[in-house]
Amino acid sequence: MMLDPAVLSSAFPYKRVLHYWAKASLFANPAVKYILTSAGNIPVDRKAADKRLLFRGTFRTLAAGEAVALFPEGTSYTEPHIMQVKDGAAWAALEYTKWARENPDQVQKGAQDVLIIPAAIVYTNKSKYRSQVIMEFGQPIRMNEYIEQFMSEQEGAPRAAVKRLTAAIERELTQATINAPDWDTLYAARMARDLLWPEERSINLDDFVTISQTLVDLFSTPDLVPNMNAIKRHLLTYYSLLESTHLTNAVLSSLPLPATLDPRQPVPLPSRLFTLSLLIRDSIALLIRLPFSIVPLVIHAPAYVMGRVGARLVEDEEETQAQNKVVFGLLLLLMIYPAAFFFVWAFLRYSPVGALVAVAFVFLFAMYHNRLIDDNYERAKRLVSAWRVLVGVWAPRRWDLSLSAVAQYTVPRIPPENPWVDRSKAKAKSRPVTPGPDGSSALSPAPPDESGSPSSSPARSAGKRRRPPTRRVMRHVLRARFEASKALASLLAQLERAPEAKRVCASVHLARAFGGQVEDAPEPNRQTDEGVETIADPVGWRSAREVVSFLRSRGAKIAALGDRVEGDWAALSSDGESYGYESEPFASDKPDLQWVPPTEH
Repeated sequence: MMLDPAVLSSAFPYKRVLHYWAKASLFANPAVKYILTSAGNIPVDRKAADKRLLFRGTFRTLAAGEAVALFPEGTSYTEPHIMQVKDGAAWAALEYTKWARENPDQVQKGAQDVLIIPAAIVYTNKSKYRSQVIMEFGQPIRMNEYIEQFMSEQEGAPRAAVKRLTAAIERELTQATINAPDWDTLYAARMARDLLWPEERSINLDDFVTISQTLVDLFSTPDLVPNMNAIKRHLLTYYSLLESTHLTNAVLSSLPLPATLDPRQPVPLPSRLFTLSLLIRDSIALLIRLPFSIVPLVIHAPAYVMGRVGARLVEDEEETQAQNKVVFGLLLLLMIYPAAFFFVWAFLRYSPVGALVAVAFVFLFAMYHNRLIDDNYERAKRLVSAWRVLVGVWAPRRWDLSLSAVAQYTVPRIPPENPWVDRSKAKAKSRPVTPGPDGSSALSPAPPDESGSPSSSPARSAGKRRRPPTRRVMRHVLRARFEASKALASLLAQLERAPEAKRVCASVHLARAFGGQVEDAPEPNRQTDEGVETIADPVGWRSAREVVSFLRSRGAKIAALGDRVEGDWAALSSDGESYGYESEPFASDKPDLQWVPPTEH
């Protein structure tokens, strides 16, 4: 993704220039070659059989004491976990170390030893305009542990050293990113995170990855509580309905939906009008600002429109949506701002002072537009959502979609597989089973899907589906919100009441960081197609109570989940009966019903 190099280059420490790999074929055109070379890119001929010829440009750059940046996954893809880390980075580092030892006179002082610095880039929401990004550096990896084996004359030793180094790189990247075994687990964890932190940007960015991975680990243990599947299903239903209606839990949580808006309640007219007057007041306040924002919005409208068009071209690729928004928007801005400059300059008769005034005007105009968007974008979104919700809950109930019609919007969409990812070499994700009374545990692979890859998600179509009318689906959304909140509250309450010995599946690095336990994997080491032995991953565990305490200490609104959800009056059925967990707060304690096939006698 094009955003990653921009983020990495702008935030790299000490303002060092980063040199990126680029395909050698791109340097064939003189104009493109000049641009790429000026930007510090290094040509890499992937067809070269000789590794030293392949990395010749990399050697020159490293020998001069410069930094080389590359993306070891090889391609951009939308998956719930790291699918592949290729050997290119390991080969380049070890080949350079060997070459530097053999040619010390060609290496600048201090550049003999190369360090690999893993850098992970995590976006809080890749498809959202002006969302946040987190970049974290892992532990530096030195070549001392691998170079002796790499330089060994023993057959297969160099490749084995490369595989070991690649595994170390992947381990560091995994620790700094969010990885789930399947899409359903990732979506459930995202929904739980949004319910526990309902306000926008309420999570400290230093804790964002750790919190997200903790929730992923929580939902990666299928038999953690008796009714775990039902709890997960409620979270996925709410997540899917929000995605289908382009709403967010943060917006719904911020809306005033008191019971005085319930059209079925005998509420005095002044009370109902007072609540409505708040929405009307906010609408008028936003409209008053419209004359001050209409000019910058109209001028920037082509950039916004093209950004949306670019995102729609790749709706199924979350990784590429943000890239297209930025690229399409910037291309339009590169035409809009120069046009505005020449327009103002022409108005000032092309004078030297006029040029300075035009530059200052365009700069201040862009700053004013950004400030305007920062102040009003979220407010406008909440206001529009408030009216959508109000229309939906006041619409006649006969307009509501039937349960069978709304079912297509209650299952999250699964992005299509990236054809450039080599799934034959991707690690199969296994799910730990919660330890029994004797403390024993084993790894159980996730059931394979139709393509043969492990996944807990049923096969679902990734095709485009129409957005449902808000007025016909809003009660379903509010009902799903009510049920998801109570389901999550039930899960966390059960974990808090669990005995001390109750443990939760955890990533190994989190288990070590929070006083958990790490066990060796019961499965034996395996031989790859190249004949290199791979070490099975260990299994981590954390105390269930410690996980809940950790979430609460990071600001999770656990207690609020058990409170009455504002707007639950709109989540009632047509005959006035409540849904979900209102009558039984901890209905999730009951185990799932299982179908048992009849036996012949």
